[in-house]
Amino acid sequence: MDSITHIVLGGILGEAYAGKELGKRAMVIGALAQSLPDIDFIASLWLDEADNLLAHRGFTHSFLFAALVTPLLVWWAARSHINTLSYKRWAFFLGGQIFIHLFLDGFNAYGTGWLEPFSHQRFSFNTLFVVDPLYTLWLVVAFVALAFFAKQNPSRGGWIKFSLSISSLYLVLAITSKILVYRDVRNILENQNTAYVRYFTTPTPLNSLLWFVVVEDATGYHVGYRSVLDKSPVMDLQHFDRQDSLLKPFLGQNDTQKLIRFSEGYYTIEHWGDTLVFNDLRFGQMAGWLDPNANFVFHYYIQYPEQNTMVMQRGRFERWNRATVESLLEKIKGI
Repeated sequence: MDSITHIVLGGILGEAYAGKELGKRAMVIGALAQSLPDIDFIASLWLDEADNLLAHRGFTHSFLFAALVTPLLVWWAARSHINTLSYKRWAFFLGGQIFIHLFLDGFNAYGTGWLEPFSHQRFSFNTLFVVDPLYTLWLVVAFVALAFFAKQNPSRGGWIKFSLSISSLYLVLAITSKILVYRDVRNILENQNTAYVRYFTTPTPLNSLLWFVVVEDATGYHVGYRSVLDKSPVMDLQHFDRQDSLLKPFLGQNDTQKLIRFSEGYYTIEHWGDTLVFNDLRFGQMAGWLDPNANFVFHYYIQYPEQNTMVMQRGRFERWNRATVESLLEKIKGI
């Protein structure tokens, strides 16, 4: 999830767990503890883009990191706040915040290295867009309220219950939406006699009602969109050839191998002018519900690695305007 979500959720959980003992310091400590795994952003200062893709949400998002850093945080907290919480409660407080961070990040398309360094497998439920205002908004409002209300204000508990209940309910609805769409896609593929190796669904920007669908076959990928509100027994699919043979001259390069590993095999190769472009399909298209042939958000210039800054969300919203939003809403309504 985005940094704001982790900060406000950590603060609210901190207030709920230790607000009576620590006052508003519980919010600060909770926000910092839950944000700690994202310390891996420092690595971007010296790593190239391909290396940074694997470093982000790597070891600092692993269970081993949580197990190693929690005792250190408990030791520091107990020394700094003597007699406020027991060692056991500090461990639940701080360790719990870190594990919640790791758990939530697993719901995004990026993938989280829970088992690093023993396994490089990334875990990704593809259930929440990395920035989802319908999940975060309630937490932000409650966080602001808790920050300004006095410690003795009786409504503090209500804000905590309200924000955590609504955000948790939204997560449950997003999971349910994914299950329904995933089932629909499987049935549609069978009814349309579409041969496939595997497929996945991931939410489109800022919502969990319209889903981006990628279906792999022997030569490439069928791409389409499916709303949880769709009743149609068919789905329009656009095919993109993998064209991985174009990568052969570059397979010996370290960047290429890391891109393939990062993409989990969901990639296409194409020519853009004088360079090859590596597309990671997991992050969707640039308003593809409006233009089925739209470029993919994640595109990496093979011959010009120095031009690959901000590769993760490059062009994500550049084509957005009123027509784009209206078409997104229409697509969500379904057929």
